[in-house]
Amino acid sequence: MAELVIRGATVVDGTGAPGRRADVAVRDGRITGIGRRLPGRTVLDATGLVLCPGFIDMHAHSDLALLTAPDHRAKVSQGVTCEVLGQDGLSYAPVDDGTLDQIRHAIAGWNGNPTDFDWSWRSVGEYLDRLDQGIAVNACYLVPQGSVRMLAMGWDRRPATGAELDRQRELVATALREGAVGMSSGLTYAPGMYADTAELTALCEVVAAHGGYYSSHQRSYGVGALDAYAEMIDVSLRSGCPLHLAHATMNFGVNQGRAGDFLALLDKAAAAGCDLTLDSYPYLPGSTTLVALLPSWASRGGPAEILERLDDPTELALIRHDLERRGSDGCHGVPVDWQTVEISGSHSPDAVGRTVAELAETRGQRPFDVYRALLVADGLSTTIIQHVGHEENVQAIMRHPAHTGGSDGLLAAAKPHPRAWGTFPRYLGHYVRELGVLGLEECVAHLTGRPARRLRLADRGLIRPGHHADLVLFDPATVADTATFADPCRPATGIPHVFVGGTRVIADGRPTGALPGRALRRTADGVTR
Repeated sequence: MAELVIRGATVVDGTGAPGRRADVAVRDGRITGIGRRLPGRTVLDATGLVLCPGFIDMHAHSDLALLTAPDHRAKVSQGVTCEVLGQDGLSYAPVDDGTLDQIRHAIAGWNGNPTDFDWSWRSVGEYLDRLDQGIAVNACYLVPQGSVRMLAMGWDRRPATGAELDRQRELVATALREGAVGMSSGLTYAPGMYADTAELTALCEVVAAHGGYYSSHQRSYGVGALDAYAEMIDVSLRSGCPLHLAHATMNFGVNQGRAGDFLALLDKAAAAGCDLTLDSYPYLPGSTTLVALLPSWASRGGPAEILERLDDPTELALIRHDLERRGSDGCHGVPVDWQTVEISGSHSPDAVGRTVAELAETRGQRPFDVYRALLVADGLSTTIIQHVGHEENVQAIMRHPAHTGGSDGLLAAAKPHPRAWGTFPRYLGHYVRELGVLGLEECVAHLTGRPARRLRLADRGLIRPGHHADLVLFDPATVADTATFADPCRPATGIPHVFVGGTRVIADGRPTGALPGRALRRTADGVTR
């Protein structure tokens, strides 16, 4: 007899097939049966609810949040049962003592930088072991190309030597053998942005040989976005490595209405044999760190040298020209519009929730001087929301058959982007129920079965006998995101129950505190378990 029977739900199985009324039985953490009037020790009446596989966040920045607050309410409350970490080419493994300190400062705006914390791991395998000590959701890890480059050659803005490239390839191979599912890049973030196409291709050859995929944050989402996407496709085709386009957007005024050009590029690449997928978040603005807007030349040498440049009047004049006149590559080639740059996290409480332009007017300063002052006061950890998106592009991209969901949620800011708490219910409530951009079954497939295939997850992502019982029950009439830009840390409504491995992490809409999740590792046969 099953330990639990979820009775009378509409089962939407993650394949895109029409939902059907059925019972689902669970025992020892796995689905044991699908049918009518199945017997069970505990019966959960799910009449009127949809039962689907747990949502997979293909682009998460919970690398520290899962360890510092492992109950992970931001994600379990919206039905996420698996996240992909190590994004945008910068994370905490592999590292040595020196690079760990630099990375902690470089991405403090993304994740925070706690001092009273055990940072004792150094390898990818050791980091995954730490996750196994108890987390609410399952997690996969991408080896970050920027961190690898930092280990091999520091923050130098130049091509890798043959020996340095060999060292990077060795580091990537080791990480993949230890369980990483692929490699990420952040080609608008130093030092990963200093790699050329040939270097990326050489690393992706290693990823392909180990059955992984390449998750690319490319060189631009603004001016030159299509060329940047084309470069990633070229890397994929040359290396034979499957490609996943991270937070695939067409942002800034130069790309308004150009989603069709992007999707045509994807279709042409697929016809040429490129194995590609993409993720997006269902919002217009993006979010990153304030320091990321710097031109690439000003980021060389790492955090300490950046802070020195911010005290050099000659360097500051050049930085200002690149930001406000020429268009910094850190700002995607677009001259910065300070009215679009809203501060979401800062040690200056009066700055949070206000744009740089508003702060400049209040303080009687030039916007650039406010920008510099915030970076110095915050030690480069200031986070921002950048209001540069277009609704027609967001909708067109999410309709594409290669699409999956990714929150890109930064959790450490005082007033983070609401996507960290609202991405998955927003797809189901706003874009399915209210706008009809996607059908319910199709949307669930985007958020479950399709990303599971990209990750090559064993027995996850679908409702099937024998599969792990990572499950979500939601009310299709009421499911909604309540997180807003004004109040971003609010849990979803209409998601009463979430299971990870058959254990409830949300029960009757409230977190249980259970920690049944673990690191999912790519194994020698290329499957993630």
